Amino acid sequence: MRPIRFTLLLLLVMLLTPRGAGLALTDEQIATLDEADNAYMSLNYQKADSLYQSLVPFAPDSAVLYWKLTRLNISMAEAIDPDEKEQRMPFYTKAVDYGRRAVQIDSTNASAHTWLAAALAVKSDKLGSKEKLERAAVIKSELDKALALNPNDDVAWSMLGSYNFQVSNIGWFSRFMGGTFVGKMPEGSREKAEQDFKKAISLNPRVIRHYHELAKLYLEEDRDRDALNILLAAENKPVLMKSDIRRLEEIKKLIRKLKKKLDD
Repeated sequence: MRPIRFTLLLLLVMLLTPRGAGLALTDEQIATLDEADNAYMSLNYQKADSLYQSLVPFAPDSAVLYWKLTRLNISMAEAIDPDEKEQRMPFYTKAVDYGRRAVQIDSTNASAHTWLAAALAVKSDKLGSKEKLERAAVIKSELDKALALNPNDDVAWSMLGSYNFQVSNIGWFSRFMGGTFVGKMPEGSREKAEQDFKKAISLNPRVIRHYHELAKLYLEEDRDRDALNILLAAENKPVLMKSDIRRLEEIKKLIRKLKKKLDD
């Protein structure tokens, strides 16, 4: 009879556990989560993935675990050469699935909304402008939710900057599509994008992406001096993601190009 009682007790605990909380992790599993985080920060993505995945059976209702898997898969995709779109896409797809799962588990987790928005954005970016338009409202909604929950989320601000910058450039696509696009055209402006990127930098001045994206906005507006200044500020920032290595290479090239242009 003891096994039956134990089974009933376990079932009762599971039923009474609030959705999103999941069963509590043991000290050993918490140590594994910390080790996975450290592997991610050390750019050892394969090890991080293995460790995070090992926790899924024990924390199937952990929004934290799933948004970290979302972030990891985006990072793994972005680490692949941009020309290798077919190799990148499976990681983007998994990132979207994990992000949706995280939000489903806990709609009050700001990071879950941030990384779902990021996953949707990077995947739609690789699929084309029509995909961007179709997902724009969802991406904006997720970012708004993230910032309502955590106004100091620099990643969300940076993604919002990218959103506003890209949306400000889709007028041509609207004209091209004519009346074939069903839905409200998203709104955005470069002024808002600039403010968003600056906000992200103020919250976390170590992230290369924030500077690089702002510099690209300045370059499109022919604000070469502003672009050079922001790129110089980014040049010595730490590599926090594998994609930062490629960004730094591009930043150094842009710095050389702008210096030559401004000196002529």
